[in-house]
Amino acid sequence: MQARDVDYRCSEVNLRGYLALGEGIGKRPGVLVFHEGLGLGEFAMERARRLAGLGYVALAADMFGNRRQASNLQEVATLVGGLRAEPEKLRARGRAALAALAALPEVDAGRLAAIGFCFGGSVVLELAREGADLKAVVSFHGVLATKMPAQPGQMKASVLVCTGADDPLAPPEQLADFENEMRAGGVKDWQVIAYGNALHGFTNPAADGSMMRTALYNEQADRRSWASMKSLFDEVLT
Repeated sequence: MQARDVDYRCSEVNLRGYLALGEGIGKRPGVLVFHEGLGLGEFAMERARRLAGLGYVALAADMFGNRRQASNLQEVATLVGGLRAEPEKLRARGRAALAALAALPEVDAGRLAAIGFCFGGSVVLELAREGADLKAVVSFHGVLATKMPAQPGQMKASVLVCTGADDPLAPPEQLADFENEMRAGGVKDWQVIAYGNALHGFTNPAADGSMMRTALYNEQADRRSWASMKSLFDEVLT
């Protein structure tokens, strides 16, 4: 397996992603991986390597610039809040990562997908909402609310939302609003899977409740949600 840093830009900001791909000849489907609120770190990189092991070219994107990482919740709120307050800027950074992935010689630009965790989950949904050229997006314990709902007929991607049934960052009313948005937008393929007894951050083994009490790893939800992602990708990327 090959792994290396990839620098790309969005306006004046330098973004440092992490690319993982297995050995092989010919173009393969590409998958973006968008990180949690802490920034691009080992968790997202490990998921990129895992995707590479499945035969995809995986680019773990950097949404904050120069691979900046937060060390506490206050920094998370500043970094994430700044982008969520300006959804056009957030979407532009997502598009920059998508363009970087599509331009790679190993990638079949007609078969692209994106996954995201926590903050990254909201990023992939924003890309889908604006009609990015993606076959599928998967949000793992992401925030579902948006300032710019999908317009009818705009979303092209198949949408999979994997959420914790007890995640306070995606409460029932937000989930209902999201489902109504998908219906109003005429999205042809969308699904929501809620995992019982799962909180926020259920995919990350490092989520032990120490930084945020309601962020806790759940092995069963992690395993099942990853399997659901693989099933969707088998259907739409092959």
